[in-house]
Amino acid sequence: MTRAGFVAVIGAPNAGKSTLVNALVGQKVAIVSPKAQTTRSRLMGIAIDGEVQILLVDTPGIFEPRRRLDRAMVAAAWTGAQDADLIMLVIDVEAGVTAEVERIIASLSERQRPLFIALNKIDLIAKTKLLALSANLTKRLNSNKVFMISAIQGDGVADLKAALAGAMPEGPWLYPEDEVTDSTDRMIAAELTREQIVNQLRQELPYASAVETETWEDRPDGSTAIRQQILVERSSQKAIVIGKGGRRLKEIGAAARAQIALHLGRPVHLFLHVKVSPRWDEDRGLYREIGLEWTD
Repeated sequence: MTRAGFVAVIGAPNAGKSTLVNALVGQKVAIVSPKAQTTRSRLMGIAIDGEVQILLVDTPGIFEPRRRLDRAMVAAAWTGAQDADLIMLVIDVEAGVTAEVERIIASLSERQRPLFIALNKIDLIAKTKLLALSANLTKRLNSNKVFMISAIQGDGVADLKAALAGAMPEGPWLYPEDEVTDSTDRMIAAELTREQIVNQLRQELPYASAVETETWEDRPDGSTAIRQQILVERSSQKAIVIGKGGRRLKEIGAAARAQIALHLGRPVHLFLHVKVSPRWDEDRGLYREIGLEWTD
């Protein structure tokens, strides 16, 4: 009997949700960065365990929203949780129960779905502290199961995947066997470029940029030509992204092109330009492009 179900992966920013989704799927489907709030929209990774299809909804980190984009990201996270068969709360054990985690715990008190807790980054804290945290959260949340993992090292991930598979409802698979995500190639290409911007400029560029895929051409020689626009809020940020003599933009483009080519499995020609758009986060079309709902 086949099984298939949705798992909402929620948590505070930088808890390691995307890294865990990638580990469970077995390949990269979500961008990752040490910088908080890297994930912006709901993205689904599709993991297979025997006869079970686990649809992992990687959600933005839940935090106190301050602007429209923040509100849309938090709404996407909670919508993912409401629609799922099971909720998996990922907690960075090194950071512990922060104010953001407390808000999530309070919101989960009246949940209608089974709950797994994944205590992530266990390689970074002492075992006594880890066990105390596990006991505290189990008591407070009445969780079905608690797992101690290191998503980046792979520790405990196989056991977690098996438990998730066992919790999925019986039914037919919802996606073809060879699919690993529901995101379009255009969306993934834009995200892979944004990943390079975040990782290469995380100390220099604030949380103030976006990437749009403007044109996409599959050429007769088997390659793909992609033109993307990087949006920033100020001219000073444009200068940072471009770098002296265009060097930084070339480095971002080269790294992104390699990742996109790896994802598509064919040569890629990537053309980037940077545009100053002071209110890019008020563009309804961009919200559709990155998979977010417009919120008032």
